[in-house]
Amino acid sequence: MKLSEQAKKIYPASQWEYQQERINRGIAQFHALFGEDQPILFSSPGRSEICGNHTDHNLGKAVGAAIDLDLLAFTRPRGDGIVRIVSEGYPSFEVDTRDLAPKAEEQGTSAALVRGVAFKIKDAGFAIGGFDAYIVSDVCKGAGLSSSAAFEVAILCIFDHLYNEGTLPPIEMAKMAQFAENVYFGKGSGLLDQLSCAFGGMIAIDFEDPSDPKVTPLPYDFSQNGYDMIITDVRSDHADLTADYDAIKNEMRAVAEQFGKEHLRAVFKAEFEAKLPQLRQTLSERALLRAIHFFNENERVDALQDALKRQDFEAFKALVRASGDSSQKFLQNIYSPQNPTAQAINLALCIAEQQLGSHGAFRVHGGGFGGTIQAYVPKEKSADYCAAMERIFGKGCCYILNIRSFGPIRLN
Repeated sequence: MKLSEQAKKIYPASQWEYQQERINRGIAQFHALFGEDQPILFSSPGRSEICGNHTDHNLGKAVGAAIDLDLLAFTRPRGDGIVRIVSEGYPSFEVDTRDLAPKAEEQGTSAALVRGVAFKIKDAGFAIGGFDAYIVSDVCKGAGLSSSAAFEVAILCIFDHLYNEGTLPPIEMAKMAQFAENVYFGKGSGLLDQLSCAFGGMIAIDFEDPSDPKVTPLPYDFSQNGYDMIITDVRSDHADLTADYDAIKNEMRAVAEQFGKEHLRAVFKAEFEAKLPQLRQTLSERALLRAIHFFNENERVDALQDALKRQDFEAFKALVRASGDSSQKFLQNIYSPQNPTAQAINLALCIAEQQLGSHGAFRVHGGGFGGTIQAYVPKEKSADYCAAMERIFGKGCCYILNIRSFGPIRLN
């Protein structure tokens, strides 16, 4: 298959040869698995969090972006209602779309996500049906780039194009993906990842009304200022961090409850500051610090949007550094209290500071406690920056990312 004009729109010209080879390998494997039908090809992006660290679960504000690392799905429809998926490097599985009840034994699996997505599409009055798919992904699992959201949105895009003529709005796709992850997969994620993947480009999101989050596109190209956005995977131990993530959400909500509210977004910052001495008598200092992070991070999201609209990249970098500083000092998601001597994120941030000084910006990326850091690096320093990180965290730990303008898309 020749690289389509659609594909050329989503991949930088420097990647065209690689993407052509990747697509050809995928088609060959699809033929080996499913026969000689010409596959229908879909692409779904990963995502990067730009600002708004741990704000969405308390109905705050955030900025996210789709990235050019993507998942490719080579598909064909089938008439028996069976979804059969083979992902490169993983066992194949099947889901019967005529039975969409949650399965306890599927929790935590890709099959649960497919079944949950299919249920939600049908429940919303749209059509579903069977298909075969061979999937390859450059969205690295466990690297903070939302491989699960990329998968969920890809499955939605396949159902949408095969059976609904591509009519699902991005915001509905994101909500359906979140439902599948929360209810069928069993992970209590927010909506930032799914919205970033579903919309494409860089977007500001206000979660004040969770049933109708406000999404604002933020067209911007970091490379126009001579910078690369680089994600570094510190390859830390992927122990179960659910308790650490839940503690952030629950401690913020515990502060809100002191004001008779369910979420911190419903509390005024001035009220909180005035009541701080009394709050300290009933809540931990960590909970109060995390609330301070929430209030200030929401303000930073607004300021960051304004900086991008003004094309003020120096202000943008200062806000990224302030966000990282707040996550480190107040949010405290740099290392897990379960294992306080394991501080790979802190080490990566130290190396970033040594490499960049005041010339760039860096912060913890995503959930934290392990995973990844994000940096904005002058292009002339990118090679040295990546070499310094690879010396500590291993070859291939750095990803130079581009923001992708498109969400999930059919490529042929």
